[in-house]
Amino acid sequence: MIETTSSVRNISDTARWVAYFRARETERPDALFRDPYAGQLAGERGFHIANTLPEGNKHEWAWVARTYLFDHFISTAIQSGADLVVNLAAGLDARPYRMDLPALLQWVEVDLPEIISYKQEILADAKPRCRLNRIALDLSDVPARRDLFADLNRRARKIVVATEGLLIYFTPEEVGALAKDLADVGHLWNWIVDLTSPGQLKLMQRTSGAQLSEAGAAFKFGPPEGPRFFSQYGWEPKEVRGLLKTAAQFNRSPKGLMPIQDSLDPVPPNLPWTGVCLLEKSQSKV
Repeated sequence: MIETTSSVRNISDTARWVAYFRARETERPDALFRDPYAGQLAGERGFHIANTLPEGNKHEWAWVARTYLFDHFISTAIQSGADLVVNLAAGLDARPYRMDLPALLQWVEVDLPEIISYKQEILADAKPRCRLNRIALDLSDVPARRDLFADLNRRARKIVVATEGLLIYFTPEEVGALAKDLADVGHLWNWIVDLTSPGQLKLMQRTSGAQLSEAGAAFKFGPPEGPRFFSQYGWEPKEVRGLLKTAAQFNRSPKGLMPIQDSLDPVPPNLPWTGVCLLEKSQSKV
């Protein structure tokens, strides 16, 4: 039985919430991606969270657009020669099982032990399309993550890192420290991140963010500098795509919402905006 009085219990539950939206998109005849494992990964709790959290089922278009854009940027990086994909805070992502990937591609998923254990149980009989390795690690353990990054650097020639849905739970200082650690990885070339503007962050904190905060998953990161926040840590924005503009392109956006033009320049602080950015290591760090 699922408790009807409690929605999100901890930060790992947010992965079930996201999987619910992938399952919903997969059911559409015009689906932008198909994830046959999403419904099982979401489980009853994922469906419960989406339908009981304040506005938890309102922004399906945004989750779908975010998944689509991460798919796009990961595929682009692989086509450009990436031989290792590192998915930090991978959650219940099933890309190694559903995307068209080279069989020899290395894919490493990193997340908390609880989510790794749950995921391995659900996908025990599924076969990944590339060489998949899972690592249980709390990314807030700085020495441990630096050891991991050093080990990964020895495994590949060209690495791309994805942090889908992770940075918003970090403070700016924590994001900066992670950005610096990643910039120090010699064979890491690209980093894919999702960002919100300060205005969007405030909106999220007032709605579903209130209950998530009680569960230890508070929304914290919405830099006024936008993608250029990362420049001070050795990363330069190469391409920026807004979620609303992407959703509108595929007839997923709500009526009445007008897309904002994608730009490397930060949007006005009070204007709600969310997007995905492909970062490239600064020449000074190469």
